Amino acid sequence: MKRLIIAVLLFGTVYSEFAAADDISGNVALATDYRFRGISQTGRNPAIQGGFDYSHESGLYAGTWASNVSFTEGGTEIDVYGGWAKDLSDSVSIDLGVLYYGYPSENKDAGYWEIYGSVGFFGATVGLNYSPEYTYETGKYFYLYGDYSLPLGESGVSLDAHIALNQFNSDSDLASFGILNGNDNYIDYSIGATAPLIGLDWTLAWVGTDIKESECFGGSKDCKGNVVLSVSKSL
Repeated sequence: MKRLIIAVLLFGTVYSEFAAADDISGNVALATDYRFRGISQTGRNPAIQGGFDYSHESGLYAGTWASNVSFTEGGTEIDVYGGWAKDLSDSVSIDLGVLYYGYPSENKDAGYWEIYGSVGFFGATVGLNYSPEYTYETGKYFYLYGDYSLPLGESGVSLDAHIALNQFNSDSDLASFGILNGNDNYIDYSIGATAPLIGLDWTLAWVGTDIKESECFGGSKDCKGNVVLSVSKSL
């Protein structure tokens, strides 16, 4: 955790050197829980997160993002990604890319690659991520999701909803991942609201899965629904 805080502070210093460039952006956030695909990555404890992105007028982009986690020896997740995004019209956009999830100080089986694609239209987004070898070598994995954000006037406030299917290659692969629900998939979802306040973006959401506590990593509460509050700042 201390290492991640130092990294975020160093990021702020480095970012300030490039802040004049329109194609460099950054973000920092604090959250009461880090939920990834419905499952807590921090044992239902707070997280500090941050990242930065580079984008080109052609639509090409690259970036990195980091957060503390509780399930690895190093206690840190560092992601790197790159892709191409474009507005096809005022209401339709497309995003294609590749993403690596890394966990320093953890054995190499924890890290994995995904390719992704999504289409945005009239406030909704539909996307698909695919990993040929998911985390801890749990086989092929698909993530099919839908998001919707409804702005409330010009206030900057929005109502947000998300639902997704986490599809593994077999029930044994999902069991190797740690979910013993007798199926080869599970669903995650969230519903909440985002609002700007004192120069920050505040999000309050209910985040959960359809996984029973007894089916989750040997009886863990990490899959159980919970209210998550996060506050973020774009730089």
